[in-house]
Amino acid sequence: MIFKKTAFILHSSLFICFIPMFIGTNSSFSQPASYSVKDKKAIKYYEEALKYYDGKNSEAAKLYLDKAIKENENFIEAHTMLCYIYSDAGKPARAMESIQKAISINPDFYSGNFFTLAQLQFGLGYYEEAKKNFTIFLEKKHPNPEMCKIAERNISNCEFAAAAMNNPVPFNPVNMGKGINSQYDEYFPAITADEQTFLFTRKLPAKDNPYGWQEDFFISKKINSEWSPAVSISPKINSAMNEGAPCFSADGQFLFFVCCAGPFGYGGNRNGFGSCDIFYTYKSGTVWSAPENLGKPVNTSGWETQPSFSSDGKTLYFIRSIASQNGVKHGDIFFSELNEKGEWSEPKSIGNAINTSGDEESVFIHPDNQTLYFSSDGHVGMGGIDIYMSRRQPSGEWGESVNLGYPINTTADENSLLISRDGKTAYFASDRKGGYGGLDMYYFELPENLQPGKTTYTNGKVFDAVTQLPLGAEIEVMDLKTAASVVKWNSNSATGEFLICLPVNREYAFNVSRDGYLFRSENFSFRENKDYEPIAINIPLTPIAKDSFVVLKNVFFETDKYDLKDESKAELNKLAEFLNKNKTLKIELSGHTDNVGDKKHNKTLSENRAKSVYNYLVANGIPAERLTFKGYGDSRPVVPNDSDEHRQMNRRTEFKVISK
Repeated sequence: MIFKKTAFILHSSLFICFIPMFIGTNSSFSQPASYSVKDKKAIKYYEEALKYYDGKNSEAAKLYLDKAIKENENFIEAHTMLCYIYSDAGKPARAMESIQKAISINPDFYSGNFFTLAQLQFGLGYYEEAKKNFTIFLEKKHPNPEMCKIAERNISNCEFAAAAMNNPVPFNPVNMGKGINSQYDEYFPAITADEQTFLFTRKLPAKDNPYGWQEDFFISKKINSEWSPAVSISPKINSAMNEGAPCFSADGQFLFFVCCAGPFGYGGNRNGFGSCDIFYTYKSGTVWSAPENLGKPVNTSGWETQPSFSSDGKTLYFIRSIASQNGVKHGDIFFSELNEKGEWSEPKSIGNAINTSGDEESVFIHPDNQTLYFSSDGHVGMGGIDIYMSRRQPSGEWGESVNLGYPINTTADENSLLISRDGKTAYFASDRKGGYGGLDMYYFELPENLQPGKTTYTNGKVFDAVTQLPLGAEIEVMDLKTAASVVKWNSNSATGEFLICLPVNREYAFNVSRDGYLFRSENFSFRENKDYEPIAINIPLTPIAKDSFVVLKNVFFETDKYDLKDESKAELNKLAEFLNKNKTLKIELSGHTDNVGDKKHNKTLSENRAKSVYNYLVANGIPAERLTFKGYGDSRPVVPNDSDEHRQMNRRTEFKVISK
């Protein structure tokens, strides 16, 4: 299995994809009735070169072409074929010299030579010259429609690239250091939302691997602001062959990655569906599970790779190979959604605002769940594969694809960009000078206009309130304003730890539940938290028992009133769900106030508030005989009424278990 390497590498085969098109239209690659020269000896050398070129022996072909040109330096076909040989060899500058010579001999001999020259100039970043020669090619009205389409598109690319180079974006890459980088290639990064765990692919020499090398995952922890020496992630995941294109869930508890079928890939040995499949593994405590194939309908008999998992745990984005009308395959971005039963939906294309007739790859959904980064060679850009971004619109559709600009994008192929949770830092792989060897991981500060939406996270630990032992539990975060579920997640079954990434400028209800326990609720706001600092919440869960109780922290009333506010619905729906799961449970709903004001009035107010909750539950299907309500006024404070903060804590609604 060979994954495409990551960003900022000059792709030496940039021009090769056009050669079959030239061969099919250029008389130089056949034996026509007449050549551009009459010299029989030169023609004989050329025809020998043609045989070797068709036999894929470029060195021998070049030898005979040199002889043909020595015999007659005006032999246009020989210069043209020599151009393609240099292009095949990854020598675009030499290729350009050869095709320029062919044009200089006779500009009207073959209009496709202007196309070839323009492609070479475009690949080398000579945008103004490339635009000029693409234009000349179109003016000559070449009959090949595909070449005309490419020329028209690349004129737009030239105009964009020239403007981008005149208006570069800030870009100052910094090597991530010896904790992560080595003498070998490091690429395809992944990072947790708290930015404390960094995962990447390392390409290692391997005698037993038929390729002579293998791709494994390595992981590094941030300790005292430094990345620790990277270690292999797990022998359960890293095999003797190749794994690639990893992505973490936001909390680092799930890992999605790609394996390919075949005689050497363990994807094929683990019930693979096709050439490349997406696998997953998860952590229990600190131990990773054995990888499993994600299965249908995500994986098919085709090719699926480069997954990216949304921070809300609901959507997986990935690349799928698609066959076009002419049979040529290209990659498009698809997505599949996880339903309440844990089943993946039939994947859908992400849409034409992002997918093109070219290749899309290296998809990355930022933790804000609103900004998508990806690579493509089908949008207007610098040439080759560029990195783009798209923002989700209010309609839910994806907006215009925006090129990240120069020098983030260059004439080379750029891909596999990873953006930190705070949106300020971007990570990528490069073999630029000054590294540790091969591809190294780098980071740079992302320009503000290219940054995603602001996000932060809440983290903590769920544990048994009696035994203090950690618990695996279901955690749901809801939007207080709409009562809509934002994230459903689980704490680690062995450690009880959790981390949930959330957009800022919203208020949230936080609910934790586990069978056999009373649920626990909290609420927090990221509107007032101007620095968007993470919020730590440790959650003790109380076993269901007679007289055990829960404070309903997300039940709200207007001051001195007992009408439920809309923000209370999320909490009360959770309470109804809890009672429906525990059908024998009977509870008392109680209202409590602070000590401000008349005691009799406070008692009446607290009883009316408890009754409002009672009425809501009955209206939502909970039998009245399972419920009682009572107002206690200010008679049961949980803290002294000596501050506004304490008085707010005493103003509360609770439920208590009367019988199981």
